[in-house]
Amino acid sequence: MKIALFGQYYQNSTAEIVHKVVDFLESNGIAIAFEINFLAILKEKNILSKTYETYAGYSDLDANHTALISIGGDGTILKAATFVRDKNIPIIGINAGRLGFLATIQFENIESLLQKLLNKDYAISKRTLLSIETSPKHDNFSDLDFALNEVTVARKDTTSMITIITYLNGEYLTSYWADGLIISTPTGSTGYSLSCGGPVLTPNVESLVITPMAPHNLNARPLVIPDDMEIELRISGREEQFLISLDSRISAVSKETIVKIKKSSFSISIIEFKEESFLNTIRKKLLWGEDKRN
Repeated sequence: MKIALFGQYYQNSTAEIVHKVVDFLESNGIAIAFEINFLAILKEKNILSKTYETYAGYSDLDANHTALISIGGDGTILKAATFVRDKNIPIIGINAGRLGFLATIQFENIESLLQKLLNKDYAISKRTLLSIETSPKHDNFSDLDFALNEVTVARKDTTSMITIITYLNGEYLTSYWADGLIISTPTGSTGYSLSCGGPVLTPNVESLVITPMAPHNLNARPLVIPDDMEIELRISGREEQFLISLDSRISAVSKETIVKIKKSSFSISIIEFKEESFLNTIRKKLLWGEDKRN
C-alpha cells in the first residue's frame, strides 16, 4: 500500500499533523509519497529530514496509490483534485485550521480514522465535477477545464453590474443583471453559493445550483436544476473583459466569449468515515453542534 501526501502551506498545526500521519503510516509499513513542493516546505521548516518518494503532478500518480491525504483546508482538497483528476484515487481531508466541509478529520481523530482506512472501514462519496468549454477557446482552460466546487463568471474592472444571458439545454432561461453568477455542484453548495444565499445540497444529489451574486433584478433567486443539463452563458457589460473562475483558478476573458458548462465525465472520490459524515459536519457548521435527539 502507498499513500500520497499533499499540502500547500505551512500552518501552526502542520508540523504536529505531519508527524502524526507519517509516524502512523511508517509504523504500519505503508509507503509514502509526498508532493514535491509540499515536501520542500516541510524540509525548509525542519519538520522532516528524511528522503521520501515524491510526485510532481497528475502523471506521477497511478493505481498504486491507495489514497491521497490532503493536509490543510477545503481549498487544499480543491487543489488536490487537480492532481487526482480521473485516476479515481480517493482523497482524505485532514483539517489544519477551521472545520471544513471537505477537510473534516480533526487532529485528535487522525490515528483512529487512519486505522479505519487500513481496515477499509469507510465509505466512498462520489463528487460531481463541472467542466467548461469556451468559444473562442482559451489556453487557460485547455488542461484543467473542471471544477469540484463551482464555476463562476463575474465582473472584472468595474463597479457596474454585468448581464449574464443564460440558456439551459439551448432554451433561454433569463438574463441576470448582477455582479456575477455561480454554477455550483452539490459539493460547492456549501461554498461561495451558500454565502450568496444558495441552498445546501447533500453530496449525492444529482443536481446543480445556479446562484446570482448580488442581483439587481430582485426576483432572481437561486435555481436548482438536474445535473444533466448544459448551461450556456453569454456576457455583456461596459467593460471588455469578465472573469471566469474554476474553484480558485481565475482567468480574464473577452466579453464576446461564450461559456458552456456541463457535468464532467468523471468524478472525484472522497473518503468518508461515519464519525465525520457530511450530515455530522453540517450539524457542526450550520447548526452550531446542536443535537436535539431525546
